[in-house]
Amino acid sequence: MCISSSLSPFISGVQPHPFHHIFHSSRSTTSKNHRFFIRSSLSMDSTMPEVAYDYSPFLRIYKDGHIERLRGTDIVPSGLEPKTSVLSKDVVYSPELNLSSRLYLQEKTNPNQKLPILVYYHGGGFCIETPFNFRYHNHLNNLVAESNVIAISVDYRLVPEHPLPIAYDDSWTALKWVASHVNGDGPEEWLNSHADFGQVFLAGDSAGANIAHQVAMRYGQEKLSGINLSGAILVHPYFWGKDPIGTEGKDLELKSKMDAMWHFVCPASSGLDDPLINPLVDPKLDSLGCTKVLVIIGGKDILRDRGWHYHEKLSKGTGWAGVVEIMEGKDDAHVFYLDDPTCENAVALVRRIASFINKDKA
Repeated sequence: MCISSSLSPFISGVQPHPFHHIFHSSRSTTSKNHRFFIRSSLSMDSTMPEVAYDYSPFLRIYKDGHIERLRGTDIVPSGLEPKTSVLSKDVVYSPELNLSSRLYLQEKTNPNQKLPILVYYHGGGFCIETPFNFRYHNHLNNLVAESNVIAISVDYRLVPEHPLPIAYDDSWTALKWVASHVNGDGPEEWLNSHADFGQVFLAGDSAGANIAHQVAMRYGQEKLSGINLSGAILVHPYFWGKDPIGTEGKDLELKSKMDAMWHFVCPASSGLDDPLINPLVDPKLDSLGCTKVLVIIGGKDILRDRGWHYHEKLSKGTGWAGVVEIMEGKDDAHVFYLDDPTCENAVALVRRIASFINKDKA
C-alpha cells in the first residue's frame, strides 16, 4: 500500500499517544509560551538530546521536546516561473501571528481582469509542509496556469507546537483577510485589482482538504460579508472515523495507528467521530457553505473509501442543496501528483480542477 508523506510519519512506527506527556513535560520546563525549538535538518552535534520517537524521513521528536522536521522544510523563492508564466509573491495575512500566504497570478493578466479566487490549504498531516517548499510551489504554479485564477496558498501553524484547532482558526483568518479586500482598498493590490469575490473556491489536499471542508462549514454558519463561496475542492481528503469503512478494517494495525494519529494532532478532540475528522456523522453537514464540491480520490489511497462515502453522503444523505462531483484515479497513491506532477494522471487531475472552477463561466 502506498502511503503519502502526509500520513506516513504516524503509520510507520509506534503509536503516538505518549507524545502528549513529553510535550507537557517540555512545556513546563521551557517557558510560559510553551516554546519549542524547531530544527529542520540533521545535526551531528553530540549534545543533541535523546530521540523519543523517530518518524524518519519526516519527523523526529526528542525527549526534551525538540522537534526536527525532515521533510517539507525547503524554501523556494517567489517570483516569475518561466515555464508557466505565473508570478508569485509572499504576503503577511496575520501580522499579529506573523503568518503569510504565497499569492499567484498569471503574468499577462489584463489590468482590469477579474479572476476567480482559489484559497489553497497544503497537506502534511497538520504537522509538516509549507506553501513555500518546492512541491507546493510547483503545484500552485501549475494550478494557476491551467485555471487562470488568483491563488492564495496559506501558511498555518503546525502540530505539535500548535495542536488543532489552531490550524483551522489560522485558515479562517486567512479567508477573512481575503474578504477584507472586497471594497478594493485592502492591503494587497493583486486582490484589489483582480479578485472576483463572487467566485471564491477553497481547495486542499489530505489534511488541507480537511481544512477546506471545515472552513466551508464555518462559512456556512458565520458567512463573510462581500464574498460568495462558490465551491470546495477536496483532493485525497484526510477524513477518518471510529468504525472502519470499506478496506479500512482489513489491516487492524494500520487502523490503530491512523486512530492514534488523530489523537496526536487534536488531543482535545472528542474522539474519532468528532465532526472535525468524521464529517459523515456531523449533524450540521447540511450547512456546508458552498454550492458545489469536487472530491478527488485515489484508488491506492488508504483514505479512498472515506472520501467516496463523503461524496455519497453529500449526494443523498443530508439536506445540503448543492452539487457534488467525484474523480477517482484508480492507480493513484495519496497526493502522488506532488512528487510526479508531469505524469498523465497528475495532468488530468489539474485539468479537472480547472474545469470545475471555470465550468459555469459565461
